[in-house]
Amino acid sequence: MTGRGGRICGWREWVALPELGIPRIKAKLDTGARTSALHAWDPEVTSGDAGKRIRFSAYRRHGGEETVIRCEAPVTDRRWITNSGGGREQRYVIATTLALGSASWTIELTLADRTAMGFRMLLGREALRGRIVVDPSASFRTGRPPVAASTRSGKRRTARSRSAP
Repeated sequence: MTGRGGRICGWREWVALPELGIPRIKAKLDTGARTSALHAWDPEVTSGDAGKRIRFSAYRRHGGEETVIRCEAPVTDRRWITNSGGGREQRYVIATTLALGSASWTIELTLADRTAMGFRMLLGREALRGRIVVDPSASFRTGRPPVAASTRSGKRRTARSRSAP
């Protein structure tokens, strides 16, 4: 179902980040937040001929299991973000593909410590603009992403059991 501004989704939805090897993650769709954020830790930034890249740990949900994986992506920016508590922090920014229901598009994603938050991922209004209308009375309108979203151009990271934050 679509509305004037795009597809109608609930305030929380299952999404996938296939380029990062994350086939399923519960995301809060938050029109009050400008930028999107992913719970990530242990960042390692490297520089090379192709520019800066970042490796980081994140959770991956596959089937009923949740594991920790190492992800890698080009750094597109590092910027100051005002967090939900009103504090400012500098975060790395990456661009990656988001899959939501049958649609997918590229979003900017900041890497943040979301340990104290209820959701490991937040989709902000920049990622939603022109594509998604949020129905605050609904949840999971798009269902779960298909398992096929877990493939990552044949480059699957080795996962280890959940033992990190």
